[in-house]
Amino acid sequence: MFFLRTESFQQFIRYYPIVTIIVAIHIVLFLITEVMPGVASESIKYDLLGINYLISDAGEYWRLVTPIFVHLSLTHILFNSFSLILFGPALEVMLGKVKFILAYLTMGVLANVATLFLQPPIYSHAGASGAIFGLFGIYLYLLFMRPNLLDGDSRQIVIVIVAIALIMTFATSGINVTAHVFGLLAGLALGPILFANHSKGRI
Repeated sequence: MFFLRTESFQQFIRYYPIVTIIVAIHIVLFLITEVMPGVASESIKYDLLGINYLISDAGEYWRLVTPIFVHLSLTHILFNSFSLILFGPALEVMLGKVKFILAYLTMGVLANVATLFLQPPIYSHAGASGAIFGLFGIYLYLLFMRPNLLDGDSRQIVIVIVAIALIMTFATSGINVTAHVFGLLAGLALGPILFANHSKGRI
């Protein structure tokens, strides 16, 4: 089953280096911006947040990328990092390291672009959720269009997890619904491109 993690810590790092690096960035930035006190940490966090009017009016376009790695609470970082650890490895293996990281960043950026255009100028946001929902979108594409690449247990898990994630998106306050929805749509849209030449069986 895709989502059952049985590797040791050392094996996980060796098999899934991109997922490992992303989670490590999550942790380092969280320690700097939320755990280490001081003006410097607050300044760093401010410079990394997605703040719409600073993107559109001041041209600070890096804010379309940096929020993907920044988290504002322990619950926030745990949920997103845990989701990436569960759902990222199989796609990293199937797509390869370069295609996986390009897809991950593209889905996260597209979710943030949607947030820029559909949320107010003063809206600020952070978190990997747009990219994580992009992974869910890719799995939905596989579920409906390339089911031969998923085993039966994994197909059931995809349905359950995506359903729960969408329910929580609309039922929980303080969620960037725009990023979640458009991240999911970005994953669905990228699925056919990412797997256009993929002929391997299930991993």
